[in-house]
Amino acid sequence: MPLAPEIQTTINSWLTADYDAQTQLAIRELVAQGHEEALTDAFYRTLEFGTGGLRGVMGPGSNRMNRYTLGMATQGLCNYLKQSFPDQEIKVAIAHDSRNNSAEFAQIAAGIFSGNGITVYLFDALRPTPELSFAIRELGCQSGCVITASHNPKEYNGYKVYWNDGAQVVAPHDKNIIIEVNRITSISEVKFNADDSKIISVGANVDARYFARAKQLSIDPAAVQRQHDLHIVFTPIHGSGITLVPGLLREFGFTNVHVVEAQAVPDGNFPTVQSPNPEEQSAMQLALDQAQATSADLVLATDPDADRVGVGVRNDNGDWVLLNGNQTAALLTYYLLSARHRTGQATDKDYIVYTIVTSEILGDIARQHAVKSYQTLTGFKYIAGLIRDLEGQETYVGGGEESYGFLIGDFVRDKDAVSACALIAEMAAVAKDQGRTLYQEMVQMYAHYGLYVEDLISLTKKGQRGAEEIEEMMAGLRANPPATIAGLRVVEIRDYKTGQIHDLRTGVVTETGLESSNVLQFITEDGSKISARPSGTEPKIKFYFSVKQPLKSVVDFDLATRLAQERIQAIIADMQLR
Repeated sequence: MPLAPEIQTTINSWLTADYDAQTQLAIRELVAQGHEEALTDAFYRTLEFGTGGLRGVMGPGSNRMNRYTLGMATQGLCNYLKQSFPDQEIKVAIAHDSRNNSAEFAQIAAGIFSGNGITVYLFDALRPTPELSFAIRELGCQSGCVITASHNPKEYNGYKVYWNDGAQVVAPHDKNIIIEVNRITSISEVKFNADDSKIISVGANVDARYFARAKQLSIDPAAVQRQHDLHIVFTPIHGSGITLVPGLLREFGFTNVHVVEAQAVPDGNFPTVQSPNPEEQSAMQLALDQAQATSADLVLATDPDADRVGVGVRNDNGDWVLLNGNQTAALLTYYLLSARHRTGQATDKDYIVYTIVTSEILGDIARQHAVKSYQTLTGFKYIAGLIRDLEGQETYVGGGEESYGFLIGDFVRDKDAVSACALIAEMAAVAKDQGRTLYQEMVQMYAHYGLYVEDLISLTKKGQRGAEEIEEMMAGLRANPPATIAGLRVVEIRDYKTGQIHDLRTGVVTETGLESSNVLQFITEDGSKISARPSGTEPKIKFYFSVKQPLKSVVDFDLATRLAQERIQAIIADMQLR
């Protein structure tokens, strides 16, 4: 089957002198071998500079992550920065994770910024994403970027863009940057020639300033001092967490921290795991095995760019279990609010934030402590945007999302697994100081607030046809919403694309109060919440499920959990998602 004419035209443009010989050779090999499907996927569109930046499979092609797609995105950002900050020195910070080509991509981006007359603070080696966010504010930058694809498979890389508040870009800058990037029509417009005098290397000096701020997050240092020998096993899963997490745990006072050596060395091939994602048991297995063999108290893990945190705890049967993102976010919220109250640090201006697909227990915990809570769209940039809007009026304590991201304090403006690791360790130390495990602390929390159980299904739909299928699924749910789910009446539909909440019992329509986003939620008569959301960074559509199960006593925790999980499976079966 011949290639579509527009795809062939794009391929021909990449076989010109504007592109290096290696890139051209790789394309010619695909053509010679007749790989039409691979060529179509690599060239059927330009890798989209979305609202957070770029993310894609590495390789040659307009729909791939490479020096040229990165270059055009960076040049577009340079042009927008010059428009936004005329007649002043513009500064940016750049960091990268451990992925293949990340250091090279960071160097290319630095060269383009400097070639445009922009001062660049370039980290001297890999660093966590949250430190990049911190550096932008600390060094007085107008923007910044980090080369990472977070926890995606090893074939991927990406480019996340930040604004002068240290948060990922949001409206109007996100759309305006996209306009400028799309105006770059030729690779010849990209200023690849670096001005080395504009590139300043940073590293240990910024680390020390980050540590100083993060150490101030500790609420109960006396308990940590008493339990300094809490046995912690940490794995960076071959990523950038190794640069800061062990050091911050030492700064907090922990003296018995053991790194999983097989995963301590940064490696973009992630050789010991299928996927470097702390949400997955397989990525955590080496750490769990080490914890079991050494009778550890706590397992901590970070993904490649150290913005997501994984936690392992020992249950009452002596088995190691992983906490999911909702459980970790709930425990951290519970600890932060109760410890601040206990130590007299709470104020009447305190607030917490969580996203619309995160467990509602976070709101319950806030209400119990007379603390205000806010909900945002999915994505930490929205939490950061709220922090910016409320700065100077209210006090941000913490915020999180179900996808293993949490932020304590506001000196970073993105999810931060480095500080989260330190506070989770402190939380475990406080529990141990009172004769309990972190697992027992969690069960006690659920016995008090009611047991919330959540699950998530991701359906991967690759390529051009996959993107169309995801659109069709969302259109179908809007056109023919379910009247019942698993035998329970749907009583409310929240459409965040139209910004409307329909109460099906009363017919009343209210506003979500949030900006438009392609998310649908169905609320059933028993309070269960089902959310459908296409991923903004991966070829996936995600379905989130949340149910609340009565739990009168800690002894009923296992039974109540099983009953809740059965309810979720009934919902999944009824929606035919397996």
